[in-house]
Amino acid sequence: MQLIEEDDAGNVTAIYDDGSSSSGGSGLSEMRTDIIVRDEPELCPRSNLGQHQVRHAEISDQVSKKKGKSRWQDLANVFLPAGYPHSVTDDYLEYQIYVCVGVGDASATATGAILYTVLQDTMGRVATILFAHRFGVSLEPECKMYRLAADIFNDAAMILDCLSPALPKPLRVLVLSSSSTLRALCGVAAGSSKASLSAHFARCGNLGELNAKDSSQETIISLGGMLAGTLVVSRVSSPLATWIWLIILLTIHLGTNYAAVRAVKMRTLNRQRANLVLSTLMDDDRVLTPEQVSSDERIFERDGILRWKGSQPLGHAVIGVSVRQLLASMNGPRSSKHLRGSFAHLNGLFRGEDYILWYDLGRREGLILLQGTATARTQLKAWAHGLLVARQVGLRNSLPDNKSLQVEPSSATLDVLGETLKFLNGRFEKDVQRIQTAGWDVDTSALVTRPGYRLAKSDRGATEHHRFGPKEVKVA
Repeated sequence: MQLIEEDDAGNVTAIYDDGSSSSGGSGLSEMRTDIIVRDEPELCPRSNLGQHQVRHAEISDQVSKKKGKSRWQDLANVFLPAGYPHSVTDDYLEYQIYVCVGVGDASATATGAILYTVLQDTMGRVATILFAHRFGVSLEPECKMYRLAADIFNDAAMILDCLSPALPKPLRVLVLSSSSTLRALCGVAAGSSKASLSAHFARCGNLGELNAKDSSQETIISLGGMLAGTLVVSRVSSPLATWIWLIILLTIHLGTNYAAVRAVKMRTLNRQRANLVLSTLMDDDRVLTPEQVSSDERIFERDGILRWKGSQPLGHAVIGVSVRQLLASMNGPRSSKHLRGSFAHLNGLFRGEDYILWYDLGRREGLILLQGTATARTQLKAWAHGLLVARQVGLRNSLPDNKSLQVEPSSATLDVLGETLKFLNGRFEKDVQRIQTAGWDVDTSALVTRPGYRLAKSDRGATEHHRFGPKEVKVA
């Protein structure tokens, strides 16, 4: 009889055989253990003995050899999730190494003796509310950017705290209030982005344990930093030396955290990653993997920028606009009758689609109006369409003696929209399958970065839905 032992992630760690299958007997004296050596890790694998190399040895021989390894393994298990490395993504360890070296605490202050006033506390709380309201939707799609921004906020607050004793009292209150505001922004950005990164790392439903182990890692690094700090403080005796050490340590802190977020290979397609993947696919007929995109993407990128393979900006796009915004962009100097005709043509062009796209040639801006039935894949198609239109407009404008886009902008825009939509409909479903096969998550929406609107069509007109409820908008 065989007893198969597995860890929490379902990985086979040992196989116990009482020898009954070969000798007909049983007993502990004949029990053997098989040590599993894996060729390649799998995602939450179950035991499959045909895929592993097995080395047999007596239990008594293995116990002494495994003692040293077990001690180190037990120590590692205190700080690493159960089943590591198979229970997390492959970029987890590199991220944790860097982020623990550069760990920052949003509640830490460089001048702990300074008492915070009611004004400072109030400004911090108001900043938290306003920041969450304005950037709350974009915190998850842009979690890498906000994770590094949180450390910048925290370090800037620390510098202001260190400057405050040398300032006059009125100015000191303003500086300390600013540092309180920055620290509050750090708390919101760090907490939200950290939650998104933890969800990315967890592969086997071990999100809670992963967060707990992350706290343990930060605690041990903080203790080490405190011990090192006691040695440094005893050797720093002048203001100049204090500022030199502060700049050095803050540089190390930001450098390690930058390396940490660069190491993360996100699998959701936000605006920047969608630009890279879609433009490369349509231009070179190849799909970039999350690993390839992570080395090319910018940590800080302007919101809504349309780039073709990381080149100069072609324009920008807004997804989830209202009908009023779209009509205002189409209006310009044209008459109301002309506007109704253009919108009717545009609405007919996108009949059967779950979105409507308009491209403003003058502002180089794409406006995407989403239907109520729009899914994450719909948003990806709409973004691909906007990127393709911006590319085609740029190419046509670069041609000599090309006046088609200037003579009748509305008609020229509708022509470009129709041509690119036809091109996209002929290949989008196959492209999405190829993108998904390359390891991307195409069913999680990461393109909407602010509260938007959805449109539900009816015979009377259109009902525009937003987070405050429906509102009638006559468009026909």
